Amino acid sequence: MSETREPSPSREPSLESDDEESLLTLQIQAFLEASEDVDIDQEIMEDLVQVLAKTQEGKTAETVYVDDDADGTSNGQRNDKQSPESSPEEGEPEWTSQEVKAMLYHLKERGMSSFIKEYVLQKNIAIPRLLEALGVSLCPELRSLRPQTLLYFLKVAMSHQLRRRDKLDQYNTIADALKLIQSSKRALILTGAGISVSCGIPDFRSRDGLYASIKARGDFDLDDPQQMFDIEFFRENPSVFYSFAHQIYPSNFTPSPCHRFIRSMEMKGKLLRNYTQNIDTLETLAGVQRVLQCHGSFATATCVQCLRKVPGSEIESEIMARKVPLCPVCNPPDAQPKKRKQTRKQAKGQWDSDAEDESDTPDHPPGIMKPDITFFGEKLDDQFDRALAEDRDQVDLLIIIGTSLKVSPVAEILNHLPHSIPQILINKTPIRHINPDIILLGNADDIVLHLSQELSWDLDAPASESASPTHINKKRPYTPIYESAKPVRVGNSHVWLFGGAEGGLWLENLQREQAQQILNETSRNGIEETVSSNTHDLTLREVKKQKFV
Repeated sequence: MSETREPSPSREPSLESDDEESLLTLQIQAFLEASEDVDIDQEIMEDLVQVLAKTQEGKTAETVYVDDDADGTSNGQRNDKQSPESSPEEGEPEWTSQEVKAMLYHLKERGMSSFIKEYVLQKNIAIPRLLEALGVSLCPELRSLRPQTLLYFLKVAMSHQLRRRDKLDQYNTIADALKLIQSSKRALILTGAGISVSCGIPDFRSRDGLYASIKARGDFDLDDPQQMFDIEFFRENPSVFYSFAHQIYPSNFTPSPCHRFIRSMEMKGKLLRNYTQNIDTLETLAGVQRVLQCHGSFATATCVQCLRKVPGSEIESEIMARKVPLCPVCNPPDAQPKKRKQTRKQAKGQWDSDAEDESDTPDHPPGIMKPDITFFGEKLDDQFDRALAEDRDQVDLLIIIGTSLKVSPVAEILNHLPHSIPQILINKTPIRHINPDIILLGNADDIVLHLSQELSWDLDAPASESASPTHINKKRPYTPIYESAKPVRVGNSHVWLFGGAEGGLWLENLQREQAQQILNETSRNGIEETVSSNTHDLTLREVKKQKFV
């Protein structure tokens, strides 16, 4: 179906090809920008850049416009101006709403890999046609690109759909959350820095977090605080990382109630796996066995030259002394270090600015030991992918605690899990790009302590505390941040507020919507004088001012 468009004020009405060309450009740019979320290789990027270059040279594109039906699905009709050669799906029947619904259900319940196997490999449906079912109509220039590039387009479209999870309406209250935890046998728990903040370990990205602290102090010669965990910077300047690493080394800290809650879930046979973004290994100190440290940890260390792996405890003394640990194999004790060459002026004690940095050897020998933390620029091993493939068909509950889900690979886990699995979010702030069924906002420790009390669970002391009390005494203990208080529900929504909740504008808008809904309901029921509250009656005028906090 052709789309009726108003001519641009800055163009002649007859120059429709300009609109078509600009749409092709926007489509290419959108696919390039999607590379932040979907892996793209160099050849695919070159394909898109070449098409974009041709467009900028004056080539025009005939574009297919696809209208959206009321249910949000594509009707598959094409622009009347499209040439027969430009469409590989010419003559194919339009997708029905039932077919699209079935495809989306398959995608959201069984994931990308299953969708590709079913529709691309087994049913042999052309990717441009599949894209139309997912709401994307490719420009002709893009339909003729290599199969690998078309597959990238499909992954982008699937990723977009997977972010559109529908909330499960039957779960809304804390009582619902308790029932889900009680009935769960294979819960998957995703955790981030928020579960270790009370232990004295700062998170990374908040306004008072690790990166902000590094930047404010200015003690390190960094252009960007994230260079502290950049692999290339580490190879060039390992002493910078080791002058800082003692501050976050796990032997300084004890597990929090959140860590012990995860341990209780495991002890009661309810934990499928704990995927953590943290590198502090406090889950292990708490006794959790089924934990995957997605970004690595201090538990082991590896030589960057010979790849010799050792327990992290072997370099603990150097870390605490702020020294660069050397591999004893690459740097045997009897090896004589090479001396820097001296210029004649330096030998005489004279200053030679031109020769200041001249040296036959680097500042550090090549055999440096590095904790097995995944730095920026390093690839993850396939342990994460294997675990997720194993877990996605077994999980019966997802609990997200103390993370903003902004960093891969943990941020992508939700896109790989069936959308019918109930989701509970426990976090200080809302996460706007996901749609959990129950949202518990506030200090994570307060929330899990409340849940544990309601479940009649006694959170045991950390395993390390009972095993080695003298060693624990030197550690920074967990300290409560907020006094426990009764949680408050935001209207009749699925959002509950605990101490420390920070909702910002998102929460203000939700409170406003809920207040309006209450007013509408009371008006429909003919209540004009008072509305009952827990402790007293509120007039309708007061209800308008109520912020539910």
